[in-house]
Amino acid sequence: MSTVFTTPRVYSNLNNDELVVKAVERGEGEVASTGALAVRTGKFTGRSPKDKFVVREPASEDKIWWGAVNQPVEADKYDVFKTDVINYLDSKDVLFTQNLSIGADPEYAYPVNLTTESSYAALFCRHLFITGERNLESKPITILHAPGYKADPKRHGCKTETAIMLHPTNQEIVIAGTLYSGEMKKGVFTMMQYLLPNRDVATMHCSANYGAEESETTIFFGLSGTGKTTLSNDPAATLIGDDEHGWSSNGVFNFEGGCYAKTIHLSKTAEPTIWAATNMTNTVLENVPLDPETKVPDYDDNSLTENTRSAFSVEQVPNVDNDGMGGHAKRIVFLTADASGVLPPVSKLTREQALSMYLLGFTSKVAGTERGVTEPQRTFSPCFGSPFLPLHPERYAELLGQKIDEHAPTLWLVNTGWGGGDYVTGKRISIKDTRAIITAITTDALDDVPTETHPVFNLAIPTSAPGVKAGVLNPRDSWADKDAYDTAANKLMDAFRDRAEEMSINPAWTGWLKK
Repeated sequence: MSTVFTTPRVYSNLNNDELVVKAVERGEGEVASTGALAVRTGKFTGRSPKDKFVVREPASEDKIWWGAVNQPVEADKYDVFKTDVINYLDSKDVLFTQNLSIGADPEYAYPVNLTTESSYAALFCRHLFITGERNLESKPITILHAPGYKADPKRHGCKTETAIMLHPTNQEIVIAGTLYSGEMKKGVFTMMQYLLPNRDVATMHCSANYGAEESETTIFFGLSGTGKTTLSNDPAATLIGDDEHGWSSNGVFNFEGGCYAKTIHLSKTAEPTIWAATNMTNTVLENVPLDPETKVPDYDDNSLTENTRSAFSVEQVPNVDNDGMGGHAKRIVFLTADASGVLPPVSKLTREQALSMYLLGFTSKVAGTERGVTEPQRTFSPCFGSPFLPLHPERYAELLGQKIDEHAPTLWLVNTGWGGGDYVTGKRISIKDTRAIITAITTDALDDVPTETHPVFNLAIPTSAPGVKAGVLNPRDSWADKDAYDTAANKLMDAFRDRAEEMSINPAWTGWLKK
């Protein structure tokens, strides 16, 4: 049952149906033919990482990984910013609050208290975080969300009229000048990535599922666009979560209570689980155009952005673990979308390769997730999620290494990018082949398959995989111009070496990168 504060303008803990009604009444969105709420996020259709700041204050200053990812803002500037945002919110005719939580494992869970001027934002958070009474004793994470407020760079210590500021010790997130809801989701994730490593929990930008038993847990690391959500939403497996997890002494657990799926070119055949959840009542559709007459969503229309999204509760996924808990990982898969088309579709990794690849975090950033990205760009994102790392990447690698040593999972690199050439001359590796590879990994069918060593990358490539045609597994075989392949492969390997040297990755982990 929903609850409304006695002050009429503050709506507290409205349920999904009520929030959709409010969003339509307030002109924030319209209901699609599927019953989903379709909204447009305006100028910002992706995160704005250059506008994110972390408060520099004594209690956390020595722990933060300062730099381009975690830009400092002085505490006095933050205090003024927070006060100005509170005053702005207090001036609004209507506000929405939600009392939620993050962390499926009660031992490592935190309340999340949201105040926003947007009913759509409140609905998004109800989908992405965990609803219901939990009686948690941990200090809450607070979100103040004011997309209509314009920050003042001189007054607030930011760069533009948009600002996302995090105060680690106070566990506060203050957002102004952007309606893109991913800022709330990733702000809370960043806070968890500060809090839990201090409690010796490995925090991970990954999806996770398990097979017949919880002990069959598989973790999928990867940046947006590499397939974390698609590949973990497997009808043959039980989903733990699609994006953010912790790995404690109790096992792997989901941080969130929902999924935030990319919907551009969404296919009922290729992604049946996401398709079904996306087309349910009260799902949020972000920047997905509707037919003006029928209100049918057009998932192939990228006129607003490549980064079209749906947000829905895990309760809308038929094969989900409702407790958000799995066992210790038996398999770890690193996903990368290689736009140069030279990495094998699947490689078996050693511990050292896995940890160095984790710190390299190589992929090709796909269009849409961040502002200004219009075509694939080679990127290195430590831990496959550097924008969300408040601590130095080595801390996260250290914790993952401890878990690998304790539980001995098999370790894999899967390329979901291009083959037969780069993103111009080749084509994206088919989701059918990738799914067959993932199935082979999760059923242990690749564990004892003979391998060949790639002459450039020194990776162990399985010589066969059930359901995958011969000639697909060795990437050089799929290129018509072998010399061009060799040139491109060596260029990428040189980039790996340069990046490893730049990051000063532990030499004990980088022997495979030597010439």
